[in-house]
Amino acid sequence: MRSDTSERLARCILDGALPVGVRVGLARLAGKRVLLTGASGLIGQWLLASLPEDPATRPAEVTVVTRSRPTGYFALLAERKGARILSGDLGDADFRRILPAADHVVHAAGYGQPGKFLADPLGTMALNVCASLDLLSRLAPGGGFLYLSTSEVYSGLPPGEHVETQIGTTNTDHPRASYIDAKRAGEVICHAASASGKRARAARVALAYGPGVRLDDARVLNTFILRGLSGSVTLADHGHALRTYCYVADTIEILWRILLDGEQVVYNVGGISRTTIADLARSIGQLTGAPVIFPQTEATLTGSPGEVSLSLARLRQDFGKTDFVPLAAGLERTIEWLRMLTAAEKGDA
Repeated sequence: MRSDTSERLARCILDGALPVGVRVGLARLAGKRVLLTGASGLIGQWLLASLPEDPATRPAEVTVVTRSRPTGYFALLAERKGARILSGDLGDADFRRILPAADHVVHAAGYGQPGKFLADPLGTMALNVCASLDLLSRLAPGGGFLYLSTSEVYSGLPPGEHVETQIGTTNTDHPRASYIDAKRAGEVICHAASASGKRARAARVALAYGPGVRLDDARVLNTFILRGLSGSVTLADHGHALRTYCYVADTIEILWRILLDGEQVVYNVGGISRTTIADLARSIGQLTGAPVIFPQTEATLTGSPGEVSLSLARLRQDFGKTDFVPLAAGLERTIEWLRMLTAAEKGDA
């Protein structure tokens, strides 16, 4: 990837993330040590990009953990934040031993794509349970720990806006059990740590999207965009399932507030852009100028929830969050990102 392309991609994320850092007041991290796992993922990139760049207001030490050594625009993001990159497998106990102590730890690593966590159930458990315990041991006294859970912990409940006092009903033989139950276990760890006097918080994140996704991200929104850019948006089923998407800038704003200001152990983190999969496909088709093609026969994803909708009452009450990026605006920015990324991969940019 050419250096000018990397600069444009990095700037695309920085332009959206830096104002979030100002709004949340991340200058209060000045002089602190921050440890961020899953840093090369969508949410991790934006969390990193939102940190201050002025040496007088940015953290004294930022360590970002990635599965493989990143290059291109992510390397530029890390350089701008003065971050040290540690690359390795968080499922490996030997690698976890080299992680430094920190005043604030954000555990954003994990297999968010169903295809990945379905393919590696034991690795999924290790990332969410073993790594969480070891990361908590790196937390300095008086520091804060934030664990990224998932809305899939509500799996099995009747449709509706789920609240943090609820939990799902899936059995341990559910197709997604390794992911769902690993996330539940991660939340249990946060509750236990909080009861012992540590500041540990869990965020049940639902359907974050935006610039920063990779071309191999097979989640439905990104898949539809790539298909639209290639010629047509094709669906595997008739798209009756309901989803509520949250633009990544809104997601990281909420996450920082939970870590720094949250009084509850668990918070829902989601948006207000409610849509069916079919209408999402139509919106992307319109924005990319591509036809939308429905299948002749019905098919469904194994274990995929029919509806994802979270109550945001707790975060509204605690943080006053009411403004969210509309889905149409977020889709336009994500389409432009994937268009640039596709061109870069082809060597056209």
